[in-house]
Amino acid sequence: MSSILTNNGAMVALQTMMSINKNMGKVQSEISTGKSVGSAKDNAAVWAISKVMESDVKGFKAISDSLSLGSSTIAVARSASEQITDLLTEIKGKIVNSQEDNVDRTKIQADVSALRDQIGSIVGAAQFNGLNLLSNRQGGTTVANIVGNTGAGAGILGSSEVNVLSSLDRSSTGVKSSSISVGKADLGTQQRTAGAGTDIASATAATGAGAIAAAASGTIAIVGDTGTAARGGNKVIAGDTYTIAGVTGISATLNYVARDGDSTTDIAKGLVARVNFEAKKAGLAYTAELDTSGTNPGVKITNNTAASITTTSAVTTGGTAGGGLELLREVDVSTSAGAEAALAAIEGLTQTAIQAASDFGTAQKRIDVQQDFVTSLVDSLKSGIGSMVDANMEEASARLQALQVQQQLATQSLSIANQAPQNILALFR
Repeated sequence: MSSILTNNGAMVALQTMMSINKNMGKVQSEISTGKSVGSAKDNAAVWAISKVMESDVKGFKAISDSLSLGSSTIAVARSASEQITDLLTEIKGKIVNSQEDNVDRTKIQADVSALRDQIGSIVGAAQFNGLNLLSNRQGGTTVANIVGNTGAGAGILGSSEVNVLSSLDRSSTGVKSSSISVGKADLGTQQRTAGAGTDIASATAATGAGAIAAAASGTIAIVGDTGTAARGGNKVIAGDTYTIAGVTGISATLNYVARDGDSTTDIAKGLVARVNFEAKKAGLAYTAELDTSGTNPGVKITNNTAASITTTSAVTTGGTAGGGLELLREVDVSTSAGAEAALAAIEGLTQTAIQAASDFGTAQKRIDVQQDFVTSLVDSLKSGIGSMVDANMEEASARLQALQVQQQLATQSLSIANQAPQNILALFR
């Protein structure tokens, strides 16, 4: 039935044209933006996933910058450590020369002092953006310096390490960052300053306290702070000064000032080095070694002379830590005993610098590997986002051409449908 009031053919043609125009608008949007999912209304689930991944890409780009900064900072410290190692090797050569009797030890000592000062200059300049990984590690004596470590031999964490942001770890519970920890290496030559305030009147005395007979040995256990309730739990705080007194024949002070990050074992090692150096310097047959047989680490002193040793151990607070190469300040090859002591000390100092350079090299390599991984990960994330939201341009081009043909045909069809009422007039002529 034909009607001049209702044109069903025109309505169908119009609906078809509207659908074609809608599809054409979508295809044109894909071609202009390059995305098949450009907003949440296109595909809410895919759009949400892509936005999460895009935020991760942004985060990893920032992490890449952090890794670059960390690698550059460590590279400076590694290079400085390597140069310091070379200078210490040169100093060792000077010290070996001083072992001869027929040499001018005064001139050799001047060379050693000049090389030592150069090491100090290198340490002072080895910074990147204000961060120096070779600087002296020291801190105050406040409770704020404690980071929750308890128990025998516990130390503290503070400026003793630097964290380089390395990754974002996403899980079902959320996102958290992870870092690569790089320990500082103290290669400074600053001298220590003992504290004035007494924190512990006396630590554990030597085994068989009092006089230790000739050819006998005793161990002084090194313990942390057990006397102050607010600092209980055998903790070590930067600035604590551990002193061994009463070693016959040694007039120099045998002490060690704790640095940030030190444990009681580190303190015992420092005291061992100090006893051996001063004993050699004084021409005495004392030897000290680290003793880990007890609950707490200790300094085991062996007397190979007829003189007795009266040993006590005390701890004071408020001291200033010396540099890791502090013994260089006390190396004096102008005497035969001093030259012998210097030879015994320089090996340990050289190993300290070698260990620092090695540790920095390992850390830098790890950071560089992580940076390569982050770069690759960002590329993979971008590829994954693209596979979800990017438009297939070949398909879009083919669809556009097909829709253009359909649009033309729909226009023709609508035109024909609109002419149908005109044909009814012929019936009334």
